[in-house]
Amino acid sequence: MVPYKRRNPLYPISLKIQYFRRRFQRFKRASFCLSARKGVITVEAALAVPLFFLAVLALFYMIEVMSIRTIIRSGMQYAAKEAAEDIYLNPVVTPGSLEADIVSSIGGERLERSIVVDGSSGIHCEKSRMSAITGILELRADYQIRLPIPVFLASPINMEESMRMKGWNGYTRFGLGQENEETVYVTENGMVFHRDYHCNYLELSIRMVPYSMVDDLRNESQGKYHACERCVHGGAASEVYITEYGERYHNSVSCSGLKRTIYAIPLTEAVGKGACSKCGR
Repeated sequence: MVPYKRRNPLYPISLKIQYFRRRFQRFKRASFCLSARKGVITVEAALAVPLFFLAVLALFYMIEVMSIRTIIRSGMQYAAKEAAEDIYLNPVVTPGSLEADIVSSIGGERLERSIVVDGSSGIHCEKSRMSAITGILELRADYQIRLPIPVFLASPINMEESMRMKGWNGYTRFGLGQENEETVYVTENGMVFHRDYHCNYLELSIRMVPYSMVDDLRNESQGKYHACERCVHGGAASEVYITEYGERYHNSVSCSGLKRTIYAIPLTEAVGKGACSKCGR
């Protein structure tokens, strides 16, 4: 009997056809896997590249935020030194003057090109105040920054810088009487004595505010402000003066209601006076 491959002259050709068919099927599977891998790589690149540039952009703006904070604090130091020179003659701060000094120190053009909202007019010092007793200026600057990145486009970011500076009005002398005798502080008409010369009830933190805002303001005890009987006659001025613990608003910073004389006496002489609820314990 003659084998099949000898009887069929097309047998070698059929083997080749089967061989190439199997190779083609393997090639198709390999091509499909390769194209699938290329597709995955393309999707990953499409996601990774924008995230990379977003991270770089965020880093640049973080550096800009630090730069803005540094130059604003530098401008605050300049404004505080300018105000410290006038404390002896004018123991009150004017927010507009502080803002102008800060902008002048930094440069209006620099702020206009920055990420500070409203540029040179976006720095506000309404919370700044000056102690008429100690001459310590507490300077606060509020502003907003806007990051032009899609993730942070929702709303501006509130920023605040603060610092304190002693006015150029001399130094406080502590200690009276015998070496081991405690010294306390009293006011002319006060009914209590204070152990801390910097007690909030002794310090008058005077600040100037628009009269239109007085009805909405409250002191530290959440009390309303009323017109001073000494200096408010016939109506209040457009700008009035208030204190943290006071209950009156004043037309003039030289009003006697804003002046407080403090006496340092030995504790043994504070007869009939109680201890301050904040510092007398």
